[in-house]
Amino acid sequence: MRKVDHVPDLGEATRLQRRRFKELQRQSHLFDPRTRIIGVDLEGLAVQVNDKRIQEATQRAWDDSIAAEMKQNDKIMCILDQRQKRDALNVEKALNEFRQSYQQPETRREFDLSDPQALKKDAPARMADSDPRCTASGLQKLMGEDLNSANRKRYQQEQMREWLLEQHKDWTNALADRKYADGLHDAHRLDLDQKAMDLQRKDEETRKNICVATKEFNRTQAVESGEKRKLEKQQELEDNIAEISNALKGDLLSENPQQAVSSFGSHRVVTDRWKGMSQDQLKEIRDIQLQQVLEKLRLEEEERQRSAEWDRQRIQAARAQLLFERHQQRQNRELRRGLDNLNAQLSQDQKRRRSTLDEEAYANFPSGQYYTQFNTTSR
Repeated sequence: MRKVDHVPDLGEATRLQRRRFKELQRQSHLFDPRTRIIGVDLEGLAVQVNDKRIQEATQRAWDDSIAAEMKQNDKIMCILDQRQKRDALNVEKALNEFRQSYQQPETRREFDLSDPQALKKDAPARMADSDPRCTASGLQKLMGEDLNSANRKRYQQEQMREWLLEQHKDWTNALADRKYADGLHDAHRLDLDQKAMDLQRKDEETRKNICVATKEFNRTQAVESGEKRKLEKQQELEDNIAEISNALKGDLLSENPQQAVSSFGSHRVVTDRWKGMSQDQLKEIRDIQLQQVLEKLRLEEEERQRSAEWDRQRIQAARAQLLFERHQQRQNRELRRGLDNLNAQLSQDQKRRRSTLDEEAYANFPSGQYYTQFNTTSR
């Protein structure tokens, strides 16, 4: 058989070459201290900077287009504003011309209310008393404002003079009637005064009789009152003598101790009647006070003895505590001495062990060839 030539697979070779290239890139990243420690991706940063520049250029172009469009809109708004102002000015001018031509003040319906020549053009309020314009509701002619007022005033004066003459005559007659009535009233009043004087005289006589009777009655009452006062004075004198006798012979001045005993109990007294304690009561109180003093001295002596006993026990306890502390200190010194000896022995053993390790166990140090076998691959 004829030997067949081996045809290489281009796809497999391409994949192998790609893996080799990626492995070299990975090794360059891993074995580079700056990239491994800091972790800076220069290509990524370059891509980001390029994208940022493209984005800024796009934004700048967009802003320029917006600015150009805003300028165009401002120009259009200025033109429209000027056109609107011009149209408003033309409308106002045409309106003023129309007013001057077709809206004069004389053509208005209410011009007669504000006409400056209205008073000159107007007719008089009334031409005569029988003017039909002078109606009752118009108030253009009031009572006494007619054209024949002078004759009417003369007639009224004549009429007033006649009225005054009649009033004077009536007043004179009334004065005569009043004088006559006053005369009758005076006569009647004199008659009444006379009757009043008679009644007053009779009244005085009656009062005199009443006064005489009253005096007699008062004299009788005075005599009876004098007798009554004498009897009352005699009775009061006898009562005073009895009261003095009772006071002299009573329990108050005789200082009877039973009078001060209260009704609420024998241990209570009435303060306004109590004359003080008796000698027996005072002696009993002094005896009780003496017993209290002796009892207090006994208690003080017991307290002093108790305090002395407590002080003795406290001193003994302090002495025992001091002896215990000294014993404890001796034991601590012995323990520290034994611990120091043990530490010294351990230190010597450790030094011997370290020297043995340095001389025997750690005598073979690795060479440079040992470290070259590391970091040869990225896996």
